[in-house]
Amino acid sequence: MMNASSSKKKISTILILAAILVMPGFLYYLLQDQGKNRYRPLAIFGPKKVASTFHSVRGKQIPDTIYHAVGNFSLTNQNGDTVTLDSWKGKVMVLNLLYSHVQTDGSRAIFTEFKKFNKTYQNNKLVHFASISVDPYGHNEALKETAKLLGAKPNKWDLLSGDSTAVYAMVRKDLLLDVIEIRTPVEKVIYSHKIVLLDSQHRIRGFYDASNHEALSKLDDEIKVLIAEELRNMKDGR
Repeated sequence: MMNASSSKKKISTILILAAILVMPGFLYYLLQDQGKNRYRPLAIFGPKKVASTFHSVRGKQIPDTIYHAVGNFSLTNQNGDTVTLDSWKGKVMVLNLLYSHVQTDGSRAIFTEFKKFNKTYQNNKLVHFASISVDPYGHNEALKETAKLLGAKPNKWDLLSGDSTAVYAMVRKDLLLDVIEIRTPVEKVIYSHKIVLLDSQHRIRGFYDASNHEALSKLDDEIKVLIAEELRNMKDGR
């Protein structure tokens, strides 16, 4: 007759064996269903609306969402070449605003950081940088000189200018940044020193304060997230 101690030992052995048998399946479930290509997706900034189309998730029809995206524009870079946003289709974009006549602490901080990021991603063809001039009298010669000082090479880091009325409208409506031209008593431009991150669909995925080290570290991390996202989409044929 089996005593209580032997019975408990047998039950413990059965439970251990059962756990060993079940564990591989449980791990497979976690990897396939919970862990596959999962990371916390970046937010998408700006207004959005529900589309009339749907996509399926686990057999359930979910309405698609139309997110805010920066519209195409046509500006001139430091080499005098016409550049459009569509020129960077499929690229991760890092943008900021430029006013070459006033070098405030905020603007200096941005370009110090831009130079570092430009160096880090110099050989990565998926990442592109652009600085958009808010100078109401933007001169190509001034941009060329600024580009030389920053080491900004066109087609990797474009310094862009255009008609100020169109540029200001685009900055406010599309980039969701502030820019104000004040003519009296002293003419100056007040503008946002935020850095903007766009994904390959030109949607805004983040705003970053160039004077905040945590924000800059976050920007670096989130550039990498978008690179991984783009590479995965390429692999999946999307």
